[in-house]
Amino acid sequence: MDSEKSATAPGWDNEKSSMIQNPPPPYHDNPGVAPPGQAYPQQGYGYPPQQGAMYNQQAYPQGHQYLGQPGPVVMQPTVYVTQGPLTNPVNDYMGYSIFTMICCCLPLGIAALIYSISAREANHSGNRISAERNSRTAKTLNHVALGLGLGSIVLLIIYVVVVAVMATAH
Repeated sequence: MDSEKSATAPGWDNEKSSMIQNPPPPYHDNPGVAPPGQAYPQQGYGYPPQQGAMYNQQAYPQGHQYLGQPGPVVMQPTVYVTQGPLTNPVNDYMGYSIFTMICCCLPLGIAALIYSISAREANHSGNRISAERNSRTAKTLNHVALGLGLGSIVLLIIYVVVVAVMATAH
């Protein structure tokens, strides 16, 4: 260790000497009691003023920033980027789904209605890929439901005609 640079207070030859301050008072376990061998009158609380202790302090006007303190912290507001509704929305086939649910095939109509609602929500949230997928599924389910409904009606008509013809033949 370099003997010219010591970590003790008497020299204060290190970087703190540039602050033009005297060293701090010595440490005492009981600050209200005078150290052995010294007697001084008790003035208020804390350490008494020391001879030659001149701290380089300035009076700052209220509202100004003190030196050595960081400035006010400015936080940026959190920005959430969301997509708006699609300008060219995908067809959701809502009316077609309601028609097939009521008139043709209830189970497939309900499934088509669920996909139609999902396509509509994807249109409103700006998710074109999901809107196209749900729209295509709703359209397929509606076509199948309509085909099953029309096929059922045609078979029902054929059955009624066959039963009526058989009843008149006997």
